[in-house]
Amino acid sequence: MKCVEIVATTGFEGLRVAERPTPKPGPRQVLVRMHAASFNWRDMMILKGGYVRGVSLPRIPLSDGAGEIVECGAEVKRVKLGDRVCSTFFQTWITGPVFAEAQDAALGGTAEGVLSEYVVLEGEGVTKFPEHLSYEEAATLPCAALTAWHGLFEATNLRAGDTALLLGTGGVSVFGMQLARAAGANAIITSSSDEKLERAKALGATGTVNYAKNPKWAETVREMTQGRGADATLDVIGGETSKFALEALRVGGHAAIIGARAGVAGDLDRGLVLRKGLRVTGINIGSRAMFEAMNRAITAAKLKPAVDKVFPIDDAVAAYRDFATGKHFGKVVVRI
Repeated sequence: MKCVEIVATTGFEGLRVAERPTPKPGPRQVLVRMHAASFNWRDMMILKGGYVRGVSLPRIPLSDGAGEIVECGAEVKRVKLGDRVCSTFFQTWITGPVFAEAQDAALGGTAEGVLSEYVVLEGEGVTKFPEHLSYEEAATLPCAALTAWHGLFEATNLRAGDTALLLGTGGVSVFGMQLARAAGANAIITSSSDEKLERAKALGATGTVNYAKNPKWAETVREMTQGRGADATLDVIGGETSKFALEALRVGGHAAIIGARAGVAGDLDRGLVLRKGLRVTGINIGSRAMFEAMNRAITAAKLKPAVDKVFPIDDAVAAYRDFATGKHFGKVVVRI
């Protein structure tokens, strides 16, 4: 089978398109013919050797993929041949709170990833995706969409009429915007690109802020909410941006800490958290039960993921390079 491997954590030069034997599933596993996979910022960290968890090489990268089950182990009962499924980021986190052992089976990092023609996954570690989505669209769900869902609905309980603040126009933020709007909530999104903000408006954003032109954007967000502040934010950036995001929240608001595009360093303003009675939660993607709940919401709303570009697997290195520029709106996908 054809696959992509990371053979060295030296950047793009450490990638290669390779051939491996097609794997065989165990009794409780399934073999999935992958049709598409998508990128997350974590994939760039792994490629550059900056990921906090150990990654043995060579490693097939990427955690998010969609494909068709072509073989089932003898003990697999919940899915069957021909099912169109997504991988789950943590293969053994089915429901309830996250636990340490689940983090040891994270695809594309501590475990082999999905940028491959065939992938063996746990029978409990896949979920059928909404029928109205293509493989390329479904491949965007396992990390970015689920993280947004977890942060806004599992950890925050965002409701109709509330306001979500989304930072930037990457996968998590765009999904957060779409999911918030599908739930009847308002969505304010930031970017340094007026062009991207126009695209966000076309997808339903109720407010946009160009933070490059408006350094006091937290005040602008409060003005947009009649001085109240946003109910929730998905903090995918970190650094100084986190401080502004907390300032933009209402009293009693919630910040879901998701990523660290600007680095993991930086102090949390404890005084601001205490003064405003804020809740701050670290989000670890989500369980399969959360994924299934999200899929029901996506089906009901007929939500379509924002796929920016699709590359063939032979151009996987070009896809990595494109993703690294940060110029995408939504998701970058590889067709396998």
